[in-house]
Amino acid sequence: MSSSRFKSFLLSGMFLAAGAAAHLAGPPARAQEAATLAPVATGLDQPWAVGILPDGSFLVTEKDGRLLYFADGRQPENVAGVPRVSDNGQGGLLDITIARDFVTTRTLWLSYSKPQQGGSGTALVAATLSADGTRLENVRDLFEMKPGSSGGRHFGSRVVEARDGTLYLTIGDRGDRPSAQDRDSHNGSIIRVNRDGSVPADNPFVGTAGVLPEIWSFGHRNPQGAGLDASGNLWTAEHGARGGDEVNFVRKGANFGWPVISYGRHYSGSKIGEGTEKAGMEQPAFYWDPSIAPSGLLVYSGDMFPAWRGDIFVGSLKFDYIARLEISGQTAREVQQIENSATNRVRDIVQAPDGSIWFISVGNGAVYRIAAQ
Repeated sequence: MSSSRFKSFLLSGMFLAAGAAAHLAGPPARAQEAATLAPVATGLDQPWAVGILPDGSFLVTEKDGRLLYFADGRQPENVAGVPRVSDNGQGGLLDITIARDFVTTRTLWLSYSKPQQGGSGTALVAATLSADGTRLENVRDLFEMKPGSSGGRHFGSRVVEARDGTLYLTIGDRGDRPSAQDRDSHNGSIIRVNRDGSVPADNPFVGTAGVLPEIWSFGHRNPQGAGLDASGNLWTAEHGARGGDEVNFVRKGANFGWPVISYGRHYSGSKIGEGTEKAGMEQPAFYWDPSIAPSGLLVYSGDMFPAWRGDIFVGSLKFDYIARLEISGQTAREVQQIENSATNRVRDIVQAPDGSIWFISVGNGAVYRIAAQ
């Protein structure tokens, strides 16, 4: 890959004081943190996700199918061996998740829109990163959604490694709203598989006729953020329609209601489904109206910002900020908006091994690092 595509690779540079340059929406005093913000990579083309390796090097996915390896201040390497993707609409090369045992296994997971008969669908692969970071080895398919479909909407596509080593993968409804209630398809679901792609015996619908056994929860519209809290519970951030973007506390076997219930409306302005609640369907932990277009979700657990420990961070693609939410049981509330020129269409947000917070700005084509001042 030509290095001319990249404006620069920066480990330091323009620092912005978060307390001064950011818009802070009335957080409690205990949650104020002195922080600096710096770019770590710029000149990216539609970056979607960042995965930080234990040694401080990192990988970035670009939607058109490139996986980039950054290390030691060098120009990024184009990693070979990435599966062929369907770069169509919202589909392409999407999430990357680094295994907790990467130091010994060098395992990572990628989600992407896989070419299928009839179109494409969200898929998950495992791979081993070579010692020099330049290629993927032992690439193996773990899962692909059924059925494939045309169109380029709502792939979901966040990957989370659960405490027990199983893998969650979020999948959107692919623009086919009723299918999110049809458990004979993977549309609008969160699936859970083992590291070898097999179905865990304790998945909620194993042995249930007419239900795909990988499904963990369903009734989702388009979850593009997902992460674990300190107790190992899964939280997601999910796109609504016009209003009704949600943060959800995900329970095993639960139905999150789309498109039967929603706090939003169709883009035409018409009512969605039957209202905002129905027996047997989950309520969101928090929702936004108007929509912020949420993408990426981190439940912070690091030592660098102790006042933020246990809080949720969600990026906004629409309003160009990072939302910080405080958790109370299975509900949450937004208490702060981190907003400056760096938070231009935030797509992903992750925690580094040192406790710093990294995020992707699609609008700036960059990855940034928030660190203690």
